[in-house]
Amino acid sequence: QNAGTDVVDAKGGKGSATLSMAYAGARFGRSVLAGLSGRKRVECVYCMSDVSDLPYFAQKVVFGEGGITKVLPLGDLNEYETKRLEEAKVQLKGEIETGLKYAEGETLA
Repeated sequence: QNAGTDVVDAKGGKGSATLSMAYAGARFGRSVLAGLSGRKRVECVYCMSDVSDLPYFAQKVVFGEGGITKVLPLGDLNEYETKRLEEAKVQLKGEIETGLKYAEGETLA
């Protein structure tokens, strides 16, 4: 919800986040379409995952003819990264639970 504001804040109030979000969306769409047409692409996405104890996580995946064909491992993390990951997982867990509760009450058209 606040992604646009976060980008503007990171840019020191100079410019909007629209171009950044448009580029990210276009890059994601091109990678999905390339994968579906048989040209594998690797992108970082937020999806169902088993790389942590959370049901959803952002990590690199391979897009192929069947959509996501492989979820890539996080790789080796140093002590600082491991600590920060554990801190982030606390917040992510709550956000995932909120999202799942919301989705239970909605239908896809």
